[in-house]
Amino acid sequence: MKTASSKFDATGRKWILVDAEGQVLGRLASRIATRLRGKHLPTFTPHVDTGDFVVVINAEKVRMTGRKWDQKVYYRHSGHMGGIKATPARKMNREHPERLIHLAVRGMLPKNRLGRSLLKKLKVYRGSNHPHEAQQPEKTAL
Repeated sequence: MKTASSKFDATGRKWILVDAEGQVLGRLASRIATRLRGKHLPTFTPHVDTGDFVVVINAEKVRMTGRKWDQKVYYRHSGHMGGIKATPARKMNREHPERLIHLAVRGMLPKNRLGRSLLKKLKVYRGSNHPHEAQQPEKTAL
């Protein structure tokens, strides 16, 4: 038997529109990561980018279960001593709701150059307007 291995082909990619309103953050992020990676396709190859572009709208209306809005904390570090910053999830959603989804998806992708290139295919927007109408994204519930 021969194993088929996909080659990079940008022509077969689709644009997917996802409405994040009322969806749980982690479940949404895992479905987005699967689409970006191309694992939903029969031609999935681990070392090749075979996934779709994903446009997420209404990022500020995403849900979290339990008490995560108050207990979940996002950390970043400036690189200097004592330069750690902590932001609770509720404040992050109020100021930068796109980052919530971006960080959740980023954590589910490979930690290498493939993962970084996959993340460039994710477009997250606050509100229902987005500049990708020309690509005619197909609306899906994921």
